[in-house]
Amino acid sequence: MVILFVIKLLKKMQSKKNSLIESITQTIIGLFTSIILQMILYPLMGIPVTFKQNIIITIVFFIVSIIRGFIVRRYFNKK
Repeated sequence: MVILFVIKLLKKMQSKKNSLIESITQTIIGLFTSIILQMILYPLMGIPVTFKQNIIITIVFFIVSIIRGFIVRRYFNKK
């Protein structure tokens, strides 16, 4: 019984590479969502942002999100 639990647990653990791939995939989806939402929300809120500025802001958040997602996943994968 314990051996089956350990085997199932080991199968659920991701490698660092898979954690990074999953984090990047989720963040890319968020990247496009963010660009679209920012293009709609900034003007509604009266924040003047050019398309180039919007892309730069999104890229910064994109990079931070990948790093954050990878760190959180690795932390919980060790538990």
